[in-house]
Amino acid sequence: MTLQNTMDGLRDLRLSGMLEGLEQQLNQTTYTELAFEQRLGHLVDAESSHRDGKRLRRLLKNARLKVNAEPEAIDYRPGRGLDRSVMGDLLTCGWIERQQNVLVTGHTGTGKTWLACSLGVQAARMGLTVAYKRVGRLLEEMEIAHVDGSLMKLRNQLAKVQLLILDDFGLTQLTNRGRADLLEVLDDRVGTGATLVAGQLPVKDWHGFINDPALADAILDRLIHSSHKLVLKGESMRKRKTSTNDQIS
Repeated sequence: MTLQNTMDGLRDLRLSGMLEGLEQQLNQTTYTELAFEQRLGHLVDAESSHRDGKRLRRLLKNARLKVNAEPEAIDYRPGRGLDRSVMGDLLTCGWIERQQNVLVTGHTGTGKTWLACSLGVQAARMGLTVAYKRVGRLLEEMEIAHVDGSLMKLRNQLAKVQLLILDDFGLTQLTNRGRADLLEVLDDRVGTGATLVAGQLPVKDWHGFINDPALADAILDRLIHSSHKLVLKGESMRKRKTSTNDQIS
């Protein structure tokens, strides 16, 4: 078999990583000094890395995160309320595997959405499925789904993801149906998936915001049990960024 036949075979088998690795070996003379077993090992590693990268891109695309926030860029500046050891533990994604929750609160601009998305990116890197939804938009989708008959399909999709990020909780008032739909979404995830909720309201005010004692008790029971709470503090990150840019310019 000729080299071209080998390359065509790799392409037909969709072993793109090995094909790229082989082309790299052909273009770099340093590989000629390696034994056959070593060169083969490099090809296998190249295929594995290619597949990992492809899976990550697919997971991030499906997650539809609002921002592609790199966990390495988390700002631990004093006064933000972020503990490195706590975040280090969360970034292992063990809480997701244990089907626990994270509740992120703080004033406007303190970086709640960015932090939530950084945890979503880290989960995707770990090979976990993620979905990002703004609470208001999600409830609008569910309202439509009630009408067109796709509600069960939507609920099943939300139930299957290993990490569901619900952003902007408390931003818009809940309708009677919205409260019930939110409870169903959370109930479907008990013991099956982790949920991250981000919002401006302090957790202590969530019960009053839901504005229905029975449903509030049920919703908060599913959220607060086995949850990690992050309270972001300090000035607006947007304001700080604008100020920094002004200083640079």
